[in-house]
Amino acid sequence: MGIDKQSDLSANIQIGPTDQGMVRIYIEADNGIEIPMDFDPEEALEIAEELRAAAEAARDMGGKPAGGKKRR
Repeated sequence: MGIDKQSDLSANIQIGPTDQGMVRIYIEADNGIEIPMDFDPEEALEIAEELRAAAEAARDMGGKPAGGKKRR
């Protein structure tokens, strides 16, 4: 599966600061896999910019409108 292919796998994502001054993205898949990823604040801001750009590109391609179902 590539990044541009639809998937039936679902997961929960949590994002927040750690006690060490990092930003953690924590993913827990329905199959029990847990992936904690820590980034320094600058890396986290770069990821946020990439996420925003991808969301805008998806919206331009006819993706789901804002206010759709959110997973947390």
